[in-house]
Amino acid sequence: MREEIQKVIDHVGRVIIGREEVTAKLLAAILADGHVLLEDVPGTGKTKLARSLAASLGIRMGRIQFTPDMLPADITGLHVYSQESGQFELKKGPVFTNILLADEINRATPRTQAGLLECMEERQVTIDGETMELERPFFVIATQNPVETAGTFPLPEAQTDRFMMKLSMGMPDREEEISILQTYAQGDPLEELQAVMTKEELLSLKEEAAKVYVHPLVAGYLADIAGATRKQEKIAMGVSPRGTLALMRAAKALACMEGRDYMIPDDVKTLACDVLSHRLVFTYGSGRTEEARGLMEELLAQVPVPVEDFGKRVQ
Repeated sequence: MREEIQKVIDHVGRVIIGREEVTAKLLAAILADGHVLLEDVPGTGKTKLARSLAASLGIRMGRIQFTPDMLPADITGLHVYSQESGQFELKKGPVFTNILLADEINRATPRTQAGLLECMEERQVTIDGETMELERPFFVIATQNPVETAGTFPLPEAQTDRFMMKLSMGMPDREEEISILQTYAQGDPLEELQAVMTKEELLSLKEEAAKVYVHPLVAGYLADIAGATRKQEKIAMGVSPRGTLALMRAAKALACMEGRDYMIPDDVKTLACDVLSHRLVFTYGSGRTEEARGLMEELLAQVPVPVEDFGKRVQ
């Protein structure tokens, strides 16, 4: 792992114990210009993870607590009449930030959920016919509780497809929980967290990740994996080209984080389940996360892995 990336992972690890792999995948999503859906029960540290990541990267963070009565304008902002100036002035919503935590996104109505689509896909906001670019980087971490379904509105396939990855932090084991208790016994370490990377350095890494070379055989490997998801009887809708592109961008970011300027099949295999599983639509309805990941692991074991010098450019 590159030194500057490892420094961020270690820094977040001072607050979030034992979840270095999740932090690394979040960083890969940021470098790949994607977004992440965190599905976990309350109390596992999702909000603290987002705050720790923003503090370590030295960028701004906004938070939205989604509720059924929330409107799209509560996310994007609206024009408010000012008695002092006698004009309508724009009051920007929480979406104008670098890292946006969309907490319990499935508690909002579909109309409000759709208010995030333009922001996530096009990095822009349209308010009363006026379109404004969002500041880069712009990264959404949305959370949802997989257990509680009362009063929720499940995300439609079109919206889940906008998330580059679907991750879960999971419960800590005994040793990790003891470490958490010891770490937080004297206070919250998040309050002492300082930036170890500047926004300019992060944007530079994003540009570097975009230039990572993809060998034709690796591109073929990506296509074979996507094609395999479309040939399963239990799958009504396999991975779309958007999903294949998302996996390629994420794998390029991982290669950059590892200090390589070319992608290898292992980069693809490392992230394939996180990037593709939530895009699968089963014939009998939405499959559970474990079932979708299990199917993806089976497909990855079946698709032949190319062997080549992947750093060698093909003219």
